[in-house]
Parts: sequence; C-alpha cells; structure tokens
Amino acid sequence: MSLRFRVPEMEGRTAHWYARQRGSKNQLLAYGRQAGLLTAGLPAGAAILEIAPGPGYFAVELARRGYRVSGLDISHTMVQIATERARRAGLTVDFRHGDAARLPFPDDGFELIVCQAAFKNFREPVAALDEMHRVLRPGGVAVIQDLNRSATRAEIAADVRGMGLSPVNAAVTRATLGWLRRRAHPAAEFTRLAARSAFGGCRISSDGLSLEVRLHG
Repeated sequence: MSLRFRVPEMEGRTAHWYARQRGSKNQLLAYGRQAGLLTAGLPAGAAILEIAPGPGYFAVELARRGYRVSGLDISHTMVQIATERARRAGLTVDFRHGDAARLPFPDDGFELIVCQAAFKNFREPVAALDEMHRVLRPGGVAVIQDLNRSATRAEIAADVRGMGLSPVNAAVTRATLGWLRRRAHPAAEFTRLAARSAFGGCRISSDGLSLEVRLHG
C-alpha cells in the first residue's frame, strides 16, 4: 500500500468547511449541468453509483432527475452531511460509509459510476478500479474526473474564479488545488492503472484543470 495515497480523511469541522465551499450558487448550477451531460442516453430510473460524493451535491442532482442513486464515502461526516442534504431535498439517496477498494454492493448493479476529485487519494487504485468493474453492468460506463496534473496556475485561478467564493476562501482553495494537483495521476499513469485492472484500458481527455477517464464494462 503506497503512502502516496494516505491523506487525512475529511471529518468534523474540516468536512463541514469543505461542504460550504462546494455549495456556492455557481457550483450548484455547474452540478446540474454536469448531471445532464453525464446521464445523456441513460434510461429512466437507471442505477448510478457515486464514489466519494462528499457533501452529496452532485448525487442529489442525479436523484432529482429520477435516477436511483447510491453514494459511498470514506468520511463518516460526509455521509451524514450528504444524507441530510438529500432528506431536505425530499429525495432518497443511499449514502453509505466505506472504502472504494471494497464496495459494499452486488455485482453488475449500476449503469453508471462516477468518481469526482477523489481518485488521486485512493490508497489502492487498481483494487478500486477492479471493484468499479465488478459492480458495473455490462455495457455500463465508469467516469473518473479528477485534477489534471498538467494544469497551470492560471487555469487553477480561472476555475476558482468561477466558483463564486469569498476572497479568503478563494485563496485557500487555490492553494489547496495547487497542492492536490501535484498528487494527481498523470494521464500516462491512469493508462497504466486501467491496463492493470479488470477494465483492461480506458479513454482519457483533459480540459484545463480537469482530466476525465472513461472505462467501459
């Protein structure tokens, strides 16, 4: 197990601070747009798993569209925050605590799996990919979206400006993203990890701060 993936888990006050930063008006609108893009072509009522949903903003947007949504997070506090968010929205989302390398779900259970901004922190990345493959239905797709290791400071600054944060929180977020970017998997490493996993390969695209990996069941 590589220490490269050993990062502090978000609990308590840190988790609540993070949840507030990710819930600005601009970001909520972005979650809605992204939910529409990622679910294009999915049948009504399809089962979706979000790994590391954090505060649950994106999972809730998926549930608003009528999908059956589950979420799994390593943080107890995030599971509580996300569950309460779904309850206040009048939606049912199955948020659970657990490890991405040992998913507590049956085989072939989901048409779509989404993992955003978290894969770089996984301690057992190939095991996590194998688990995604196991619970993904044949013909389904897993989408990993994370920081682009090649992103510039200017691209980080532009992304943060679009979040609608206060000046202090924007500065903290820029610094945090700069640190996290250095931990992110380069595209070539993602290719190697996918090749070693049950998926056997992947398709990768990048756009500024973001890198997207698609893996097919």
